[in-house]
Amino acid sequence: MQKRRSVAFHTLGCKLNFSETSTLSRLLEADGFEKKDFDDNADVYVINTCSVTDNADKECRQLVRRIQRKAPESLVVITGCYAQLKPKEIAAIPGVDLVLGAAEKFNITRHLKELHKNDSAKICSCDIETVTGFNTSFSVNDRTRTFLKVQDGCDYSCSFCTIPMARGKSRSDSIDNVIRNTKELAAKGVKEIVLTGVNLGDFGKGPDGEKHTQNFYQLIQELDKVEGIERYRISSIEPNLLTNDIIQFVAESKRFMPHFHIPLQSGSNKILGLMRRRYRKELYAEKVAVVKQFMPHCAIGVDVIVGFPSEDAAAFNETFEFLHNLDVSYLHVFTYSERDNTKALEINPVVAMHTRYERNKILRNLSYQKLQYFTAQHAGQTRKVLFEDHNKNGMMEGYTDNYIHITTPYRHEWANAIVEWKM
Repeated sequence: MQKRRSVAFHTLGCKLNFSETSTLSRLLEADGFEKKDFDDNADVYVINTCSVTDNADKECRQLVRRIQRKAPESLVVITGCYAQLKPKEIAAIPGVDLVLGAAEKFNITRHLKELHKNDSAKICSCDIETVTGFNTSFSVNDRTRTFLKVQDGCDYSCSFCTIPMARGKSRSDSIDNVIRNTKELAAKGVKEIVLTGVNLGDFGKGPDGEKHTQNFYQLIQELDKVEGIERYRISSIEPNLLTNDIIQFVAESKRFMPHFHIPLQSGSNKILGLMRRRYRKELYAEKVAVVKQFMPHCAIGVDVIVGFPSEDAAAFNETFEFLHNLDVSYLHVFTYSERDNTKALEINPVVAMHTRYERNKILRNLSYQKLQYFTAQHAGQTRKVLFEDHNKNGMMEGYTDNYIHITTPYRHEWANAIVEWKM
């Protein structure tokens, strides 16, 4: 009897990547593979890469070296954004056997049947312009929360970003198919769905990139009707696509959580222009004000980049003051990283690396203060917490409806349950 082959996965990057890794795992398990932990010995290792920062590229190379030391006879497959952008560079890494670009990642089972160790690394990629299909993906690691991909690709041309080159044009699932997937997840006992995409607010373009026939507002209205799912979160939405209708609908919904993640990137209009962002800081402040008008208790997360070319001390201070005075809950701070084939490489002057790191530290400290203040505002309130079924040294974790992190001693009856919690 033939021994079952085993596979282990590692995901770098965003929630979208986690949803796709989970789908790849299910494809291989359906084909007879046994799933293993990445730290275990496996016959095949799959690394789903990100390429938003230089750090993600380095981490991919480090993981391959680790596998080579631990299991030199195992097959190594690289997919994801880094694989689409630099397939030849990845194929040259000792130990890599297969590089799957954006169009081929979901054909992984077929490619593995044709793959043998010690062959030269095989590249299965194509020009990103030819990638027009949409592949449904969702993560099912436990019953508590899942990431559901409803949109992929991006038609924006931000000067720092490689994602359109790595994922192609904006395209979406249909509302009908999203609803089918949602009902399937409800039947599995999932309590919370996080809607994910590259440019989520641009939902509605068909698989071949045709013009919008549906939109994100229509999607959330239909999702709100599905019985069995108790919570939805919107993973990230551009400020220019976050309409007042969406905000008001979330405020009135019992299922959509009072939590938005809205990328800003800079609080300087000069820098926003150089970044080719599609709004000015005044619009961003207006959106935050509308959210807080309808939901004073709403959590608002912010993406911000420090050290973008030509960000002088005045522009950084403008960003700091803007964020300091803004009623937001936490920041995700990114240090600008040069990316090949982006327009930002043509912008001068370049900010010194030590200055970038100093600015990152300053904004991370501001984020800590913001989160402490936001949490303290809810002291004495009772909010609903969804606890995860993970026993971490006798403790369990969960999040309130408005995304405040809670830890408490593990109780089995609270696992995957929504509990009324006194803050």
